[in-house]
Amino acid sequence: MDLTVWRTFVTVCRLGSLSAAAAELHHTQSAVSRQIAGLERQLGVSLIERHARGVRPTAAGEVFRGHALATLNEADRAVRAVREVHDGAADRLLAIGAPPSLAAGLVPEAVRSLLELTGPARWSLRPGLSAALHHRVVTGDLDIAVVTDAPPGLPHDPRVDRRFLGLDDMVVVLPVGHARAGSGPVPIQDLADLTWVEDNDGSAALLRQHAARAGAAARIDLNAADLPGKLALVATGHAIALIPGVLTGALRTDVTTVSLVDPPTRGLYTVAPRRDPHPSAALLHDRLAAAFGALRTT
Repeated sequence: MDLTVWRTFVTVCRLGSLSAAAAELHHTQSAVSRQIAGLERQLGVSLIERHARGVRPTAAGEVFRGHALATLNEADRAVRAVREVHDGAADRLLAIGAPPSLAAGLVPEAVRSLLELTGPARWSLRPGLSAALHHRVVTGDLDIAVVTDAPPGLPHDPRVDRRFLGLDDMVVVLPVGHARAGSGPVPIQDLADLTWVEDNDGSAALLRQHAARAGAAARIDLNAADLPGKLALVATGHAIALIPGVLTGALRTDVTTVSLVDPPTRGLYTVAPRRDPHPSAALLHDRLAAAFGALRTT
């Protein structure tokens, strides 16, 4: 089968629209429709179905999409590898994934240290949540990702090499001037009745579990779309929040933190593909471990 058609199908699924896929791929909509119809004839099943706002994959189409995406990523990696051999180049882009809390400080510091060791190199940083980042490593979209085992946890996948970085203590972020600022380790019972804000299910689950162990229930009354929105609600006095300790050094100046008694923790790991690993992936893991160790001692 022609991989060009596979790429068209994956693009249609990602965008949910034949016309949008045609525009991105610089085809006509009728050409995209013909490609999808031809693929469906070859496979003997319907791959997409129309709905009010566009198209979506059928059950069979969703199964095929996952395999097609993995195949396309592997094909792209093969082309890059051949070109690198032909050119004699070591200038292979290092694609790094990280959750927002780690992309804000730890990963940039580790990359700075890596580049001091290796010299200039091409790299990119792509944020996301741990489950999505893990999937992107598996499919070949990322060369390495820093992930956490915060709920719902990490899958055991033989296709990736997972290496432990350390345990990160969660802390509470407060507006500057809060009565609890600077008061040292605080029992969660003393804060549970205040208004809390969360921006993702993993952090909210850690907070609820920690409070439940102490016989309390945290009032998560506000939800933010992302980490900056969460910190903005704290800074303006609307709520307090649970955040990773690794983020403390990169916080805005109008918030502060307080530690918890027996705080909840999350494990930090790197994941990288076992097949065709990037030459710098292991070095970056070492730099990340060193940067995290330095943060833990400050």
